[in-house]
Amino acid sequence: MDKEFTNKKFWENVAKWYTPMHERKNAKLYRDLCEVISKSLDKNMQVLELACGTGQLTFPLCKKVASWEATDFSEKMIEEAKSRAANLPITFTVQDATNLLYEDGKFDTVIIANALHIMPNPDKALIEIRRVLKKGGLLIAPTFVYDGKINKLRIWLMERIGFHTFYKWKSDEYIEFVSNRGFDIIDSSVIEGEMLPECVLLCKTQIN
Repeated sequence: MDKEFTNKKFWENVAKWYTPMHERKNAKLYRDLCEVISKSLDKNMQVLELACGTGQLTFPLCKKVASWEATDFSEKMIEEAKSRAANLPITFTVQDATNLLYEDGKFDTVIIANALHIMPNPDKALIEIRRVLKKGGLLIAPTFVYDGKINKLRIWLMERIGFHTFYKWKSDEYIEFVSNRGFDIIDSSVIEGEMLPECVLLCKTQIN
């Protein structure tokens, strides 16, 4: 597998129907995610969201913090998110999570949901996340994992239309991966999803 391969073409192709698909298939999962994540947010936080998609977490959570910057590497995903944003206090930009255009230590919190496992180089994303977080900053990183109930048919269908998963972690493997890359795990939990379970990690940057 070419390590420079990404899923960008897939996301560009599905952007138009991504929102209705998620509202139909994953509404409960995202409600549960929002409930867990919101407990760690406060009105003074500057938040950066990576891989925001069309705003499944962005819209219900953005008013709980001081500022919310939503990014995705797919231009069409950002276009769809902007079209749904109305007058919500969100800044949208197209950015690569492995090469962010922010100064060091800018954000209190970074959220990256359902993305690290589908990146060819998640290590680079975690390096950038550590860089743009303040010392002791918070990383919230829910990611699909491969223990528990797995919808193998749906995964197979997505792969047939061009989707690729680089890392099929079990939850303990995912926790180990993140903790070995400069983050202290505060809490972890698993939420059942329609396709795969979701391991939700709350982490702090390690202070050397």
